[in-house]
Amino acid sequence: MSTVNNGGAPDNRKTIYGILIAALVLTWGYIFYDKSQTKETIIGLETKISNVDSARLAIQQEFMNVSAKADSLTKDNIELQGDLANKNADIQKLKGNIGALLKNKNATSKELAEAKQLIGELNGKIDGLFAEIQQLKGENLQLTNANEQLNTEKTQLTTEKQNLESNLNTTKTEKKQLEEKVDVASTLHASNIGINAINIKGTGKEKETTTAKRADLIRISFVIDENRITPSGTKDFYVVVTAPDGKVITEGANFTTREDGSRPYTNKVSVNYEQNKVIPVSFDWKQKDAYKEGDYKIEIYNNGFKIGQGVKTLKKGGLFS
Repeated sequence: MSTVNNGGAPDNRKTIYGILIAALVLTWGYIFYDKSQTKETIIGLETKISNVDSARLAIQQEFMNVSAKADSLTKDNIELQGDLANKNADIQKLKGNIGALLKNKNATSKELAEAKQLIGELNGKIDGLFAEIQQLKGENLQLTNANEQLNTEKTQLTTEKQNLESNLNTTKTEKKQLEEKVDVASTLHASNIGINAINIKGTGKEKETTTAKRADLIRISFVIDENRITPSGTKDFYVVVTAPDGKVITEGANFTTREDGSRPYTNKVSVNYEQNKVIPVSFDWKQKDAYKEGDYKIEIYNNGFKIGQGVKTLKKGGLFS
């Protein structure tokens, strides 16, 4: 039924109001729907952002763990050299690249995935370097133990060498002492020393005298005592005659004594000695000048040692002596 206005025309306001109300309802419905969709989109985005942040945090935590392992490895092995140092440099470079990726707050999922892949690579390199270091440490330990063993053996050998050298020196000393004792013991001894001034007559007859002016020569005699150590053979005896004026009568020849060093001698006598036998020795000593009154000291040496001595005193003599 249509409403008629006062002028007689139909009234359409109700229809218009209905349409407007319907449109308004549809509009609000759309707005509510749109808001619902937007909210879902926002929630979805927030979820994605949360997921990305969670992934970033997980990757950052993993990176921190791997970095700590790398830092610990470097700290415990500061003096890395050669190939190990190069590998450590690669690890530090890779660590820097990963850190740069993670510092980007707007990093995409792809970049985070790349960072995660690089962290895996970094972890592998660290494990590889750690394994090499451990192997080298093991080898170094073996070398250290071997070196300690060698040092121990060297010390033992050094001690043994020192003991041997000490024993050798002791043996040499004992040998030298023994040789010196044998040397001294092998020195012959002279006894029964006789010193006689002899006057020779025109007929060749000899007569002992005590006056200087009648002495033509001095006959020296002695006995070489038996000795069980000295081997048989030619033995040299040096005779030193000191005149009354205190000077040794010599022609300029010298020999070496054990106590007084080099000394001039008057005569050298070589004797054919037989071991462990008594050997009589006699020889004449005649000087160019006339004998003087006073004491003539006679010293006999063998092997550098003085083995006997005696004195012959020649008198001035009287007018008819």
